[in-house]
Amino acid sequence: MKRRHFLYLSLAGVTALGVSGCGFHLRGLNTPVLTLDSLALNAADGELTPVVREALENAGTRIDERAPLQLNLGQERFQEASLTHGDAGSQDVELRLTAPFSVQRTTDGAYLLNQQQLDVVTTISVSDDELLAQEDIRAEAQEQLRRDAARQLIERLRPLAER
Repeated sequence: MKRRHFLYLSLAGVTALGVSGCGFHLRGLNTPVLTLDSLALNAADGELTPVVREALENAGTRIDERAPLQLNLGQERFQEASLTHGDAGSQDVELRLTAPFSVQRTTDGAYLLNQQQLDVVTTISVSDDELLAQEDIRAEAQEQLRRDAARQLIERLRPLAER
């Protein structure tokens, strides 16, 4: 049994050395999240804007009015859809956040990313027995959706940083 275990470990070690020797590495490992130096932000007043601003700054992008690229971020919209039928007990509700965005060069106004849509979804369970907690659950879910939308936006901006 020990010999078999030793062979498995040896095979795993040789495979790891062979893969790393050919230059293989996991995508996204030890690379910055976003390599845009600066970005102008033209955003609608809303609760999504500060979350996006913070996410961009945490990713290493400076928000500057004189930046070569401008991010246009539209107003967030929330939609609710009930997933359970009936009035008794706990009900599942789907919350969806959508927000339009585009990216354009500030020099000539050309769009690098034409009108696109951020779209994130979550499901929450609400109960008629906990009326006061329902609003807290909704507010917490909305904040999480805003953070998820900001992450999705950074992923969509990544190809621009690689140009």
